[in-house]
Amino acid sequence: MNSILATARGLAESGLPVLPLRADKRPFGNCRACADNACGGRPNMATPGPCVCPWPCHGWAAATTDPAVLASPQWATAWRRARAIGYHPGGAGVTVVDLDNPAAVAWARENLPPTTTVPTTRGKHWIYRGALRSVNGVRPGVDIKSLMSYARWLGPGTGTLADLPDAVRALAKKAPTAVRPAPRTVTVPAPAGGGECRHRSPAYLERGIAMAEQRITDATSRVHATVYRTFLAVLSAHGRCGCLTEGHIGRLFTAAQAKGESPRHCTDAWSNAQTALGM
Repeated sequence: MNSILATARGLAESGLPVLPLRADKRPFGNCRACADNACGGRPNMATPGPCVCPWPCHGWAAATTDPAVLASPQWATAWRRARAIGYHPGGAGVTVVDLDNPAAVAWARENLPPTTTVPTTRGKHWIYRGALRSVNGVRPGVDIKSLMSYARWLGPGTGTLADLPDAVRALAKKAPTAVRPAPRTVTVPAPAGGGECRHRSPAYLERGIAMAEQRITDATSRVHATVYRTFLAVLSAHGRCGCLTEGHIGRLFTAAQAKGESPRHCTDAWSNAQTALGM
């Protein structure tokens, strides 16, 4: 048994839902049967556990404590390729405050109560007892990872686990959406001829968002799959050059919810699309 799998099994036995991560620290992509969410997604993605298929699909939602799943042939293949272990904080009843740089760590020391801390490559994870929604970018260099999210296992850390403070709850509550906006620091190559990126044309972007809204609105069946494929298309076209705003994302979510999708399903579909594109 490789050391990563041995560690994962030990964590699962302690009640921590785990999943294999690739070398880029992201979950493995969906299998062919689940590609583009053709399977309709997991029936209950609010809780951890194995996907309905035998592979570790659907990112954080695949996290499990089941030893039979962890040792299955399909998962064994993924564990052999894994370079790290991920876990679902919300499934373990904890919240990770991900502090991405020294300034964020300094802020936490001044504003949050001491708790279990784990060093990361650039900062620290401060872990609290209690779960809440996951929100990225609640303040500069600070993400909240709990429900419907995953974190990388970096060791048990030091310090005594404290209860989730009101200061963290307030940050999550104040944030307008649990959806991470498109990265604004990622650039794309200029088109041939040296012209400006067409994605930055307001008319081009507006036409793309309007078409996406219409595609969702016109769906008569397989709405969930249509929403996912539409989100995937929008992110593929506009997600890497910083064009998308929360207003654009909100329009897509509104169209999806008008077709019966819940806010949670919208967030799941958006997150799965980001994972599929390696964002």
